[in-house]
Amino acid sequence: MSTPAPLLVVGDALLDHDVCGRAERLAPDAPVPVVSGARRVSRPGGAALAACLAAADGRPVTLVTGLGEDDSSTCLTRLLADRVRLIRLPLTGPLSSKTRVLAGSRPLLRLDDGDGRAVGPTDEARRAVTEAGAVLVSDYGRGTADALREALAEASAHRPVVWDPHPRGEAPVRGVRLATPSAAEARGFAGRFATAPEPGGGTALQCAARDAGTLVRRWGAASVAVTLGGRGALLSHGETPLLLPSPVTAEGDACGAGDRFAAAAAGLLADGELTETAVRAAVHAATRYVSEGGVRSLTWEDTAREPAGGAEPVDGALGTAARVRAAGGTVVAAGGCFDLLHAGHVALLEAARRAGDCLVVCVNSDASVRRRKGPGRPLVELADRVRVLRALECVDAVAVFDEDTPERLLGELRPHIWAKGGDYALTRLPETPLVESWGGQVVLFPYLDGRSTTGLARRAASGPRPSGRPR
Repeated sequence: MSTPAPLLVVGDALLDHDVCGRAERLAPDAPVPVVSGARRVSRPGGAALAACLAAADGRPVTLVTGLGEDDSSTCLTRLLADRVRLIRLPLTGPLSSKTRVLAGSRPLLRLDDGDGRAVGPTDEARRAVTEAGAVLVSDYGRGTADALREALAEASAHRPVVWDPHPRGEAPVRGVRLATPSAAEARGFAGRFATAPEPGGGTALQCAARDAGTLVRRWGAASVAVTLGGRGALLSHGETPLLLPSPVTAEGDACGAGDRFAAAAAGLLADGELTETAVRAAVHAATRYVSEGGVRSLTWEDTAREPAGGAEPVDGALGTAARVRAAGGTVVAAGGCFDLLHAGHVALLEAARRAGDCLVVCVNSDASVRRRKGPGRPLVELADRVRVLRALECVDAVAVFDEDTPERLLGELRPHIWAKGGDYALTRLPETPLVESWGGQVVLFPYLDGRSTTGLARRAASGPRPSGRPR
């Protein structure tokens, strides 16, 4: 089982506050909404949010950022405790923070405070960049990337560097593996290089492609992925671009979606994936992030976490189930080896997801499969089985169990529905009493006849029929 590679995040951390309430009337003295029943939530923002999202993927993360002794810096340091390793740069002035006032999920007002700026690299920070296997730079224009620009330029020549630029920041160092501006950011950066009026008109996609090509050439970047919101991302290496569309249309709070995209892409490049593969997976990750509620679906009050590592930490699945349950939704779980994922598996998982508001897949570890199926199994190792499952749009989270049966994991997840294939119709499942003990229900879903991993492996081993068609 492969362990996700460590990631170094360099950038400007922010402290974000959301004040959420109801707006049911206008103020008597001015035509402005009155927000009542407000609840205040503080959370990491900027590079700190990107670092936390990367850590939530199960990888060790180190964050290099400017922090001071002001109240906002102290609060952010507490929120980051046990999530990421911190390397602090000195900060002049208080840490930047922003406060959003929301009525339901609709922002009404934003307040920005703090003008702190990171100054001067430290030996520890320079050493962290030099030794990092991969780097994500989240440059909000508040000094961190500038302080380490020389070390980052050296790193980009030897290892994957992903640069997430923002309007107040500078251009990436030359040689970055991937830059990830939004369409508006790409337009702004490309406009800085215009010496004559550019050709007018064109669709949004044509403009994004033109801007991406300009930035690849002028920044000296290996590739630029322009994020297009709900449409996905446009990946350019300087020539004909590749459109990587979102798998579904996700509606919701998109705050932090760019950080989710950049963190996912950087993490996969750290793992050795190709740029196209990393960007495609990052589109899926950002889509899922928005559909699950964005930053408001994340929990910051409890910072106790399991050590990072493993292909799919159980606490991620538990967090998904807890958020859905707290919102009054239905948690569905399904389990199995999922060795050589086939149409029968996909049909079961899609049907299970439609029965509730999230689907957690419980998958046997390699040792568990070997004990159940014999020494020749699994055919596909755990890390790859998990990755394929996570790529399915109907799957919200994956959790691994090492026992022969998933009762212990089910006891932690406590799903409302435990989904099984219809081939168990005449079988009394051993986990049924457990699921029913908390009011859950075992539900059978139709099974596609003739689909099985054993059958697929047998047919593959025996070769095609003389007619040339598969057996």
